[in-house]
Amino acid sequence: MLMLLMIVLLTGCSEQYIVLDPKGPIGESQKDLIYITVILCAIVLVPVLILTAIIIWRYRDKEGNKASYKPEWEHNTKLEIIWWGIPIIIIAILGVITVKYTHDLEPSKPLVSDKEPLVIEATSLDWKWLFTYPEEGISTVNYIQIPEDRPIRFKVTADQAMNSFWIPQLGGQIYAMSGMAMTLNLQADEPGVYFGTGANFTGELFAKMTFDVNATSQEEFNAWVADVKGKYPALTDAGFEKLTEPGASNQQFFSSFPEGLFDRVVMQYINKDAGSTGGHHHGGAEAEAEKDSDASATESESHEGHNMDDMEGMDHGDVETASTGHAHH
Repeated sequence: MLMLLMIVLLTGCSEQYIVLDPKGPIGESQKDLIYITVILCAIVLVPVLILTAIIIWRYRDKEGNKASYKPEWEHNTKLEIIWWGIPIIIIAILGVITVKYTHDLEPSKPLVSDKEPLVIEATSLDWKWLFTYPEEGISTVNYIQIPEDRPIRFKVTADQAMNSFWIPQLGGQIYAMSGMAMTLNLQADEPGVYFGTGANFTGELFAKMTFDVNATSQEEFNAWVADVKGKYPALTDAGFEKLTEPGASNQQFFSSFPEGLFDRVVMQYINKDAGSTGGHHHGGAEAEAEKDSDASATESESHEGHNMDDMEGMDHGDVETASTGHAHH
């Protein structure tokens, strides 16, 4: 009865339990792991609950109770083998299965497909999601469109507060962390509009950090990209700064975005102590300026090294030299 009730609760309402209604290979595998775990745990849980009820009823205090009284009883080898052995075996099985699924479902592991993955960069802002399509050159806010039956490689970061990127019907969540770019590979096996959200508490309006994921045919996706390119304005640096201001947002679409925007967000805190702007450099005057700066730093270190060699009676073993230059191409 308990097992039947659990199954009804887990599968009875697709609106509330969408994680058990997967639409992609990753979500499907994770659903299988959930069911396997529930069944294995129920092997221990259900008998324990039943026996608890039986023992309470059988050994309750009542008038005329003729149950045998054995105050010295303390050991039964057969029973102890049962109530220790079965859980140990189940835990071992559960451990092996979990390790296998964890390895197979490693988020950055590419999906097996004859199609090239579509790259989407997801940036968590307060309190909205910015998505950039580096290959298509477009960007959106709180909206994703993807082709069905094609791997999607999400690169996920956060501008400030830590968050969690999650599309329940396609797969598990992954953290969005400032200064890091996490990779999550997902796929939608059929057309549909799927719910996406920021699954981490990030402040006042975190509940509004939801977005739609619209899976369509490749042709419809191509037409949507062309429509965005021809109909909507470009996202400028000033526009991005506006997006970073705390506040919720409706869906927005942009025909282009500043080059290297995602990398710039990831690297914004790098080398700040050394006077660097923290952004990535993609060639041009900025790259040349950094190159000249690195060369000057190297020359300075070289002169310092010669000066130190000329000093007599000093211990050089504890001297450390560190380069702080950073460039990304």
